[in-house]
Amino acid sequence: MRVSITFNYIAVKSTNIPAMSITLRKLPLGVIPFAMFSCSEAEQDKLPEFRNVVVIISDDHAWHSQGSYGNEHIRTPQLDRLASEGILFTNAYCNSPICSASRQSMLTGKYPQATGVTLLFTPFRETGNTTIAHHLGNHGFKSKLIGKTHFNHWIWYPVWEEWPKMGFDSIMEAGVHRNWLSDKERQPLPEGMDFYERISPLIDPAGFWNAGNLPHPVYDGESEGVFFAREAIEFMEANKDGRFLLWLSFNEPHAPFHYPVEFAGKYDPSEVPLPAGSPEDERWVPEIFRDLTEDERRGIMAAYYTCVEYMDRNIGMVIDALEDMGIRENTLIVYLSDNGYLLNHHSRFEKHTMWAESVKIPWIISGNGLQQGVVSDAIIEGVDLVPTICDLLGLPPIEEAQGISYRSLLAGSREELKKYAYSIYLEDNMAMVSSKEWKYVFMTGKRDLGLEYATGYGAPGITHFLYDLKNDPGETRNLAAEPDRQEILADMQKELLRWFLETHPDAGVMPERLSMEGRLAWFCEPRDVGAEHGGTPLRVFRD
Repeated sequence: MRVSITFNYIAVKSTNIPAMSITLRKLPLGVIPFAMFSCSEAEQDKLPEFRNVVVIISDDHAWHSQGSYGNEHIRTPQLDRLASEGILFTNAYCNSPICSASRQSMLTGKYPQATGVTLLFTPFRETGNTTIAHHLGNHGFKSKLIGKTHFNHWIWYPVWEEWPKMGFDSIMEAGVHRNWLSDKERQPLPEGMDFYERISPLIDPAGFWNAGNLPHPVYDGESEGVFFAREAIEFMEANKDGRFLLWLSFNEPHAPFHYPVEFAGKYDPSEVPLPAGSPEDERWVPEIFRDLTEDERRGIMAAYYTCVEYMDRNIGMVIDALEDMGIRENTLIVYLSDNGYLLNHHSRFEKHTMWAESVKIPWIISGNGLQQGVVSDAIIEGVDLVPTICDLLGLPPIEEAQGISYRSLLAGSREELKKYAYSIYLEDNMAMVSSKEWKYVFMTGKRDLGLEYATGYGAPGITHFLYDLKNDPGETRNLAAEPDRQEILADMQKELLRWFLETHPDAGVMPERLSMEGRLAWFCEPRDVGAEHGGTPLRVFRD
């Protein structure tokens, strides 16, 4: 069943951002409310078929840390500009709030359980996975991946002489920049300035993650993000007369928040807004965050904001280059993040949860002929990226992709394409289903939170979360135990189970006679090849 959907005009600036409600910055005059549009199939067919596609994916960028999502404390002029030239989604979800699982899902159009990557350090197998690079390569596209991959092929290093490129003609990761920098004759750094010292997230205490709100010991022109942007521009210039796929994957704003010398002092920690938690949060706050002082929390936020602004500037370099080359009009640009990020929301940082700040992502699609300056509250998932790109390029879909194309919506359709979004986080045996009205999260709770995020309270046991998103957008009150919400709870459980049964490759061997909790728990067990979970090796390595 297709349901009518409301599209919101971009409104005035908000004055604060701690809650989930979204008030968006005003865009240039002449922007027409999307609700006024309704296009026929014939009109949809008039959309241009783009020759090229540039996908820019950030690492841990929270949607609430972007000007065009209503944050008036952060400066993101390039992303705001891109939003004014395209469609910005306010209900975009990653399919797992962790780097590896989310990224490989976006590359294939398949849910994490179908790609075989549900954990942080699972190697991404080429066997059984067709990426967008494979698919576009079969249709004459040149492709390059620049930046973070999280393919985890290093785990198979003893087995392979050469790591697979997952369909890309070439891949350039951060090591290339490090080698370039080490061979370069560098300008002396400013005297008397303090710099970031290398730390190890998940090992060093969280208080150090902000690196003291300090810059890296590098000038802007030598920095990694600028290096990646220049490599991207060089690739586009070399292939502008053909068809190309650029997958540009910045490491920002992942902790410990890279930014160069020139960006030091951009944000005063005392002036950044500090979201408040709720009484229900305490049980779920990892020990590493519990004793952070307010100054440390504000320092983390200021460093994060600085890192986002630095990334934003680098994104602008790439967009400007497209325009200078004269190929902006026939190039589709997509910006999104692999997952969100909590910035003291629910009294903690990082992702690894199913709260909105973690599982919802910024997402902008921009291209000539698509609607411009439009905000859509349509639900869209990471798996929908590849099918949508293929459709807009005039190519057939990848057969095994589980997402759907949003071409009709981008052309102006007012019909809802999805009622629910789904996400899994199997490091903690957790799964989520969310509509615009309700969110349900199931967790087996067999152990304390993993990946060094233990709460110290021990294993919670099977836990259910139910949030009324219309009346509690900040997800501060769990209604799962409320007697008058049991019917809604049961309906959401059924929907989550239905999704697992339709998308999980092992659904056909699920044991019989399990309870609802037993079925959900069975699907929430990771089955990745070549990885381990909670110190226990999973399936025997066989590729």
